Amino acid sequence: MAGFEHPHSHGMLVPTAHLELPFFDDAHRALANGLAAWTHAQHVDETDDRVACRDWVQRLGAAGWLRYCVPAAHGGALPALDSRALVILRETLAFHSPLADFAFAMQGLGSGAITLAGTPAQQAAYLPAVARGEKIAAFALSEPEAGSDVAGMRLRALPTAGGWQLDGQKTWISNGGLADFYVTFAKTDPDAGARGISAFIVDGDAAGLDSSAHIQVMAPHPLATLTFSACALAQDALVGSVNGGFKLAMQTLDIFRASVAAAALGMARRAFAEAVAHAKGRQMFGQTLADFQLTQARLGEMSALIEAAALLTYRAAWLRDRSPSSGAGTPAYTAAAAAAKLTATENAQKVIDMALQLFGGRGVQVGNVVEHLYRDIRSLRIYEGASEVQLLILGRQALR
Repeated sequence: MAGFEHPHSHGMLVPTAHLELPFFDDAHRALANGLAAWTHAQHVDETDDRVACRDWVQRLGAAGWLRYCVPAAHGGALPALDSRALVILRETLAFHSPLADFAFAMQGLGSGAITLAGTPAQQAAYLPAVARGEKIAAFALSEPEAGSDVAGMRLRALPTAGGWQLDGQKTWISNGGLADFYVTFAKTDPDAGARGISAFIVDGDAAGLDSSAHIQVMAPHPLATLTFSACALAQDALVGSVNGGFKLAMQTLDIFRASVAAAALGMARRAFAEAVAHAKGRQMFGQTLADFQLTQARLGEMSALIEAAALLTYRAAWLRDRSPSSGAGTPAYTAAAAAAKLTATENAQKVIDMALQLFGGRGVQVGNVVEHLYRDIRSLRIYEGASEVQLLILGRQALR
């Protein structure tokens, strides 16, 4: 598998005009400009996705970008997790490399529950290391029979004399087999549905945890199935309260939902930039591809799809940041985040498909940027709340 062709190979810079929108302040603009310059200078060989992810985590940590994944009290850059900063980071990284975005996002998602509900000891043991890129984080929620239906999970956590014992499976786990720890959700009361789930920190080298079953997907990312066989955990592995895990998982996903939209947006912006550059340079029938009205109309449509996704994404992040206590978890924010994720991921799929069509045969050639993006974008319509789930959220909100 060829590595991702980076934007510096033809001087392509992340667009920044949208930072003038009133959703952002000067700190966000400075962050975006600094990150755009930094990503432009990175050359990571992504031939092996696992090696590349480890490389990205180390680079992002060393440069200080992972400090936006944790609060200032634990080595973070800002007093609390800031949705707009996460959006800027993910959009900018995804424009440059979807794998860089993935590496960044998982540090935040994998440690989010510890930030929200961890004990001071848990926070001290994990969060500073996450911020420095010294510990790779993972979020273990999905199971073979429990994807969108989280309450259907079967991984069992039984209380023991010394703590807990985990038995069962997780799958589709990002950073599986790579992570230093997994925030793992398990059933502590199997008859209570969503109200019987608890969260635990499981170190990657825990006895009884097998993370060797790697999953190959169309856009290579480190994924694995985790098998827990009499996996013994100490009492202090529990994150938050017993049976409080479902709410914790939802709160964590809530923080990052707008940032998934931003990752899609970054990929769409990159495909658009590639398409514009190609249209200007490609000679056809004695003129450039850009001279054809059909091309202009198609680029116009791509532009409008991106702008619509961008405004919904930034609005959702702004709503959450405006008042973290009243913003997060409110029906208004939940609906805004659902609209953003749905629209940005679906629109990005359309934009990238249109870009590939403009490239013609080159568009499907392995190693071409748009070919890579075409594979990369597809999973975003599924993970962290499939498009169908977002539609249900929005439909129910409308009926209220």
